[in-house]
Amino acid sequence: MNTEKTAARRLSLEEVTKLGVKDRILVSADTAELKLPDCYVPAFLTKSGEDFEGGSITARTVFQEEVSCLPDDENEAGVYVADEDGSETIEVLQSAGVVLDLALFVPGGDRGSLTALYAAARQAFGADVVQIWRQGLKEVPDVKVDIYEEQVPRGRKGGDSPKRDRRAIDTYPTRAEFIEFSAGWKPVVEIHRPIVDDTPTI
Repeated sequence: MNTEKTAARRLSLEEVTKLGVKDRILVSADTAELKLPDCYVPAFLTKSGEDFEGGSITARTVFQEEVSCLPDDENEAGVYVADEDGSETIEVLQSAGVVLDLALFVPGGDRGSLTALYAAARQAFGADVVQIWRQGLKEVPDVKVDIYEEQVPRGRKGGDSPKRDRRAIDTYPTRAEFIEFSAGWKPVVEIHRPIVDDTPTI
């Protein structure tokens, strides 16, 4: 396990309420899935400190886990910030790397092109380092589509036509799976029809 000793200062609840979502903090790395007592991990508040009610706050770690804690509770690990003049030294869990969850479109892709892609990644990061955890391959038809975001109708039916915003033009609607649509809107996928201006010219 790779950790780093860091000089830090424990924050009170009052100090935490003055933090924003971009302020880097250190919270306990001990979770139900991974037992790491006396170890901390970099994190950020899920919302501004002033917006939390009561003495409990929620933070999202750099490993995308949400943790809740009571900063003022002496029986809990507490919330820290890195501080060279801090009175305590804590162990901070370091990152081993990142797992990429990518959607790659390889034009005319076949087994040979994928093998070349993996070989290039291993050459860049080292053989036996890049591991392929999950591979989902599917061929896509040569169809261009429009991806719209359409407002979900409310109230009685038969009223005004729903509002629509175009989010993307794509070769295949696979990208609709990765677009985060706004609350109250739904995805609509239609065959792309280029606008043809047949206005006669002089």
